[in-house]
Amino acid sequence: MQTPILAVLTLLMAGAWPTVGSSSPRLRLDGLKRDAVTGLGWMAGCWQQRNGTRVTDEQWMHPAGGSMIGMSRTVAGDRMRAWEALRIVEEEGRVVYVAQPGGGPATRFAASHLSDTLAVFGNPAHDFPQRIAYRRVGADSMVASISAVRNGNEQRMDIPMRRIVCE
Repeated sequence: MQTPILAVLTLLMAGAWPTVGSSSPRLRLDGLKRDAVTGLGWMAGCWQQRNGTRVTDEQWMHPAGGSMIGMSRTVAGDRMRAWEALRIVEEEGRVVYVAQPGGGPATRFAASHLSDTLAVFGNPAHDFPQRIAYRRVGADSMVASISAVRNGNEQRMDIPMRRIVCE
């Protein structure tokens, strides 16, 4: 018979311990590499777009525990105009991008493509954006894109960013 501590350690090592806020066991990824989030390590670090007095900073923590945690802030002049809490997580057998603009309710976007140069996430039921993509352009640059199809027309915004030193 296992001791309670040994039983907990066994469950943790097997990946069967419930996640925070969940009553069901943690599910394994089916059809995706177990290290799918780890492969997005190229996104880790600090990134910035400057457009006149408008500056958008985005920062991603390195992958760990099947997750990446990020944040974004846009400042124009001397005022913050927008901010967002971001996560990329393994959830219910898939990789999901979770966005919370302004700390509002979380919106989930399921991964459709993950590689060492491109990450694409989609949620066709969401108004805007319906698609979020990050494309690695080089060691020091990437382009984030948000898009949606409205009335048969694609609306898209590209956000080119340069790697900066994290302060």
